[in-house]
Amino acid sequence: MSRAKLPGHPHYQNFPDTGQYPLIGPGDPPPFITYNDHGQAPLLLVADHASPFFPAAMNQLGLADWVLERHVAWDIGSDLLTHCLADALDAQAVLAGFSRLIVDPNRQLDDPTAFVQVSDGIAIPGNLDLDAEQKALRVQSFFRPYHGTIAARLDRFQAQGIVPALISVHTCTPVFDRVVRPWHVGVMWDRDPRIAVPLMENLRSMDGVCIGDNEPYSGRHPHDFTIDFHAEPARLPHVGIEVRQDLVQDEPGAARWAAILAQALRPILSDPGLFAPLEESEPNPGTEHIPALQAMP
Repeated sequence: MSRAKLPGHPHYQNFPDTGQYPLIGPGDPPPFITYNDHGQAPLLLVADHASPFFPAAMNQLGLADWVLERHVAWDIGSDLLTHCLADALDAQAVLAGFSRLIVDPNRQLDDPTAFVQVSDGIAIPGNLDLDAEQKALRVQSFFRPYHGTIAARLDRFQAQGIVPALISVHTCTPVFDRVVRPWHVGVMWDRDPRIAVPLMENLRSMDGVCIGDNEPYSGRHPHDFTIDFHAEPARLPHVGIEVRQDLVQDEPGAARWAAILAQALRPILSDPGLFAPLEESEPNPGTEHIPALQAMP
C-alpha cells in the first residue's frame, strides 16, 4: 500500500499493491483508492465511477483518447467531489480506480450493461464477444477488490459497535439524449428515507438549488448494485447523490458543491438516532437474489 497527499487537501489517499490482480500491471491504475482512512465520521463515501483509466495492456478497449474525457468512461468530477466532501465531513472514502467501461461496479454482473457494448451511441470494441473467462478476470481484478474494500470498511465500523451510513457519490451530464437536466443535485433513494428526505428538504431551503427526487436517475433501478448490496440488506442508513458534471468538473466547483452538500448533511448526520438499522418488518425487494461477495465469479 502506498499513499500520496492531494494538493489543497488535508488528507491522504492510499493505493493498493497492484501486483496481486491478473489484469493490472506495474504502473497501471489500481482497482480502488481510499481517502482519509482515519476519518472520524460514522460514514463511508463511495464513488463507483471516479476514474476514466485503463491498464496499459487493455489498450483502452480500442477507444480513442477523447472517449476517456466523456461521461461514458466515468462520472466526471466525482473524484474531486468525493475528496472535498470527505474533507468537509471528515469521512472515509473508497473510490474506484478504473473506468466503468471495463466492468461497471454499480451493476449486477448478469446485467448486459455491466460489460457495456454501446454507451451513449459509442461502440466499445473491447467489450464485443467477451467470453466468461474474460469477464471473470475483470471481476477478479477490478469489481471484487473495489467491493471487497467497501465491505471491509463497513465491517470495521460494525466491529467497533458503529452502524455506519453509506453515501454513494455520482455525477451526471447536464444534457442527455437532447434533454436538458435542470437539477443541480439528484437524490437517489428507495425504501430508506432517513437521509434522503431531510437532505432534499435542506437543499430545497437553499436559494438557487434545484433538487431532483430520484431524478435524473432513480434509486429504485432494479440492476443497481452498490447500495443494494452493501447497505440495503444490512439496513444501513444510506443515500445516493448525483451532482451535475458541469458544476463539479474543476476543483473550485467541486469544493463549492461539497460545501453545499455538507451543510445540508451535517444536521442529519449529527442525529445519533440515525445510526441504527432501519426498522422494517419486510425484506427489501430485489436484494435477496444478489450474490454474496465471496461467491462472485
